[in-house]
Amino acid sequence: MSVTMTAEGRPTIVLVHGAFAESSSWNGVIAALLADGYPVLALANPLRGVAGDADYLRSVLTDIEGDVVLVGHSYGGMVITNGGTGNPNVKALVYIGGFAPDAGESAADLAGRYEGGTLGETLAAVKLPDGGTDLYIRQDRYHAQFAGDSPPGEAAIMAATQRPITESALTEPSGEPAWKSIPSWFLFGGEDKNIPAAAHRFMAERAGSRRTVELAGGSHTVAIPEPAAAVDLIREAAHG
Repeated sequence: MSVTMTAEGRPTIVLVHGAFAESSSWNGVIAALLADGYPVLALANPLRGVAGDADYLRSVLTDIEGDVVLVGHSYGGMVITNGGTGNPNVKALVYIGGFAPDAGESAADLAGRYEGGTLGETLAAVKLPDGGTDLYIRQDRYHAQFAGDSPPGEAAIMAATQRPITESALTEPSGEPAWKSIPSWFLFGGEDKNIPAAAHRFMAERAGSRRTVELAGGSHTVAIPEPAAAVDLIREAAHG
């Protein structure tokens, strides 16, 4: 039984959130896609490690009938890059402020490749019983760091509901990337403080992006105040 409702002629859009966010960060995008008649699933990304999170995505995809477009934000881009391989139903990849690593690269590698990232100085660490470490963005730094183009009240709610990521997930190397065999589209904010815009441009060009959209003044979570821009790109990928 499929985990989503099928719609003739329309692929299922699978949205994968990243670190320091959760599935509701896609709400504006989801509303527009549903209104257009697309089947949609906002994955609850475990945020425990690249390989394991990608395996979880693969397991969910096996229960979706028909074509799929994978959309990843931030670390969610790591997950779709890895989890999109090996499934012939995955027809397109859309990176919304997302990492698009090559084999052997980590999120930390790519975020630190160009100047402008300030995430490290905003993080709080929580030690886990297994010896690992969970990372959060400090709530008093969240708005400026992560969601500068969203209203302060909305950013405060996002800060309170953010889900942590393991420190090891950010340094875990990627496997062979899906973007080498699946067409990709990119959208990002020009004022992204987690992944510098120069890194986004580099990843998009390397992946052979079908279309790259850079929104001036946009933050790392640019699709929250600008869902229409993200939906336009997703529609294009769905028809591409």
